[in-house]
Amino acid sequence: MDRMNTPCGLDVALAVIGGKWKPLILFHVQSGPTRFSEIRRRVGGISEKVLIQQLRDLVEMKVLQRRDHHCVPPVVDYALTPFGETLVKALVPLCEWGTENREQVSAIMAPSASERNA
Repeated sequence: MDRMNTPCGLDVALAVIGGKWKPLILFHVQSGPTRFSEIRRRVGGISEKVLIQQLRDLVEMKVLQRRDHHCVPPVVDYALTPFGETLVKALVPLCEWGTENREQVSAIMAPSASERNA
């Protein structure tokens, strides 16, 4: 079965934002044009190489717009496209769910004492 033609649109959404970093990148770009260095600072733990690839993917999917200001030193920023804005609106409830359930999920994911001592 073609994953893009399933009854659930999650497959379509995950084709665009799948992976660990893309939803976080979108969260940090939603406030307006954001420079590469600022995205990297806000999305802690991501390598430069991975961030570059994730941004390229999001630009290719027309979720983000890359704007080169053609100056020295180089200035490049990223902003949501109108299509990307619709995606971020869809992610807001998931963000709220994560905030509301952070403690419970942390407790579930925390290794028990017996697992730490193994």
